[in-house]
Amino acid sequence: MRRAAEVWPLRPTVRYARTLAEALRTETIGGIVMLLATMAALVWANVSIDSYEALRTAGFGPESLHLNLELYKWAQNGLLTIFFFVAGLEVKEEFVHGELSNLRKAALPIIAAIAGMVVPALVYLAVSWGAEDAGRGWAIPTATDIAFALAVLAVTASAMPAALRAFLLTCAVVDDLGAITIIALFYTDHLDMVMLLVGAALIALYGLLQRRGVRSLWVYLPLAVLAWYFVEVSGVHATVAGVALGLLTRVTTNADEDSSPAERADHYVRPISAGFAVPVFAFLSAGVRLDGDSLSVIFSDRVVLGVMAGLVIGKFLGVFGGAWLAVRLGLARLSEELHWRDMAAVSALGGIGFTVSLLIGDLAFGADQERATAVTTGVLAASLAASMLAAVLLHVRVRKRRNGLDDV
Repeated sequence: MRRAAEVWPLRPTVRYARTLAEALRTETIGGIVMLLATMAALVWANVSIDSYEALRTAGFGPESLHLNLELYKWAQNGLLTIFFFVAGLEVKEEFVHGELSNLRKAALPIIAAIAGMVVPALVYLAVSWGAEDAGRGWAIPTATDIAFALAVLAVTASAMPAALRAFLLTCAVVDDLGAITIIALFYTDHLDMVMLLVGAALIALYGLLQRRGVRSLWVYLPLAVLAWYFVEVSGVHATVAGVALGLLTRVTTNADEDSSPAERADHYVRPISAGFAVPVFAFLSAGVRLDGDSLSVIFSDRVVLGVMAGLVIGKFLGVFGGAWLAVRLGLARLSEELHWRDMAAVSALGGIGFTVSLLIGDLAFGADQERATAVTTGVLAASLAASMLAAVLLHVRVRKRRNGLDDV
C-alpha cells in the first residue's frame, strides 16, 4: 500500500514545514539563523538593555525540583543539551564510519584539534597573566563553533575539495568533545554523587536499550529527560548528558532497518537544534551594549584581550601548527587534494568560538556580570574577526584553484 503522501499532495503547511526542516539540516542555513538571532539580541540590547536583561533573567520552573532557573540558564542547561546531543551523534558517526574510524586518517585532525585547544589556552594565560581571576577563563578560547565555521566554509569556499570540509568537521567534533570534557572536569562547583549516579544509570540504560534494538521514542524520550534532570541537579553541567546520550546512540543498521537510530535521531533533532535551540541560546547570550565604554573595556581588560588573542591567534597557530607538526613528524599525512595554504585558510575558522565559548565564558565569570559581559563582547569580536580573516583566505584559495594556480 502506498503512503498517503504519495496518493494525495501534502498540505501547503506540511510541505513548508518539511522544506524548512530540510533547510535547517544544512550548515549554511543553521549558521545564518544563529547569526540573525545574534544580531537581534545586539539590536534589542542596544535599544533597551533593561528590557533585554529583564527577559533573559526572568525565572520560571518548579522550585521543588530545583528547576526554578532564569531563562538564559534554561537555554544554557536545557537547549544546549540538544545541541550537544547532535554533537555526540556526530562524534559517534565519525568514530564508526567517518574520519576517526581510520587512525591514519584521523591522526591529522585529532592532533590539530588537541593543539588547537592547548595553544589558545596558553596564549590566553600569557596575555591575561596577573589579571584578577584570569585563571577561570583559560578554557574560553579552546572551543570552535561547528555550525558557524562550516557555514562560513560553505558560503565562501563550496568549491574547495571535500577533504577540507572533512578535516574541519572532524577537528571541530574532537574540539567539542574536548570542550564538554573541560566543562565536566573544571566547571563543576558542587557535586551530588547520588544524583550523578542515578543520571549515569539512566544514561547506561539508554545505551543498553540501543544495543538491544529498542526503537520506541516513548521509551527514549522520558529516559533522556530524566537523565538530563539528574545530571543537572547533580551539579555537573547538563550538556554532558546530551553528549553521553549522543555517543551511546547506535550508528549501525540492523537487517530490518532502513536507517540507524543515529541517522533517524539526527534527521529529526538537527533542525530543532539549528532552528531553535542554538539561536535561542545565542539570542539570550549575545545581547551586549556596544557603546564607547563597553568597547573600551575589551581593549583594557587583559582577560578579554586574552580571550580574543586565544581565539584569533592561538586557534590558528594551534590548528595549523599541530597539523604541520603531525605531518613533519610522520604521525599523519596531508591529503593529496590539499595544500598547506588551504590548511592555513581553514585553520583561521577555528577562531570562531561563539556557542561553546559563550557558554564557558558564563560558567567562568557568571558571578561577575561586568566581566562576563566584557568576555561576551570579546568572543563576538574575535569570532567576527576570525570569520572575516578565514573568508578572505578561502576566497583567495578558491580563486587560485579556479585559475589553475594550486601550487601558488
